[in-house]
Amino acid sequence: MYKIYDVSMSIFEGMTVYKNKAEKQPRFERSTNNYVSETKIQLDVHCGTHVDAPLHMVPEGETIESIALENLVGPCRVLDFTDVTGAISREHLEQHQPRQDEFILLKTSNSYQEAFNPDFIYLAEDGAHYLADQKVSGVGIDSLGVERSQPGHPTHKTLFQHEIIIIEGLRLKDVPEGRYFMVATPLKLIGTDASPARVILIEGTLPLDK
Repeated sequence: MYKIYDVSMSIFEGMTVYKNKAEKQPRFERSTNNYVSETKIQLDVHCGTHVDAPLHMVPEGETIESIALENLVGPCRVLDFTDVTGAISREHLEQHQPRQDEFILLKTSNSYQEAFNPDFIYLAEDGAHYLADQKVSGVGIDSLGVERSQPGHPTHKTLFQHEIIIIEGLRLKDVPEGRYFMVATPLKLIGTDASPARVILIEGTLPLDK
């Protein structure tokens, strides 16, 4: 038996976007011709659940296609920080003893808020350095930014410097702490600094043979 959790944000006009900026809102334009309907989408690559590429914060950094799909499909661990206020620090993370090559997903009170909260929970710089020291493979968080209020964006830059993948905008409210199999599939874009992604977590064993 297995259970699938869709931990992606739905994309629609009027959805929650970073800092409620109007220019970050997706736009849908539908046209019809007799019985044929076609829709054009205007979409920020950081809209909703998305994978960041190093170019987002690193001049001349690598773009989204540099992130191998193999690194976005595999085991992960959800850590529950719903009782944390402010930032997730090294001290918080040490209690969970993250391991080398683990893909860590940070569940916080952000997952229980529909509207954008400017005081969202984020990963502090010292937490990013700790995860880099532990050599994790990736970090996901349930906010539309992995950091805020840190001049120079040191959390992003520390993670990118150590080739740690960043996923933002997860929805983890219904996901208990524990281990899962993650499938995170960004759009197959070329040359961009991020890509929207559909992310699912699988609990249990998939019946591969029938």
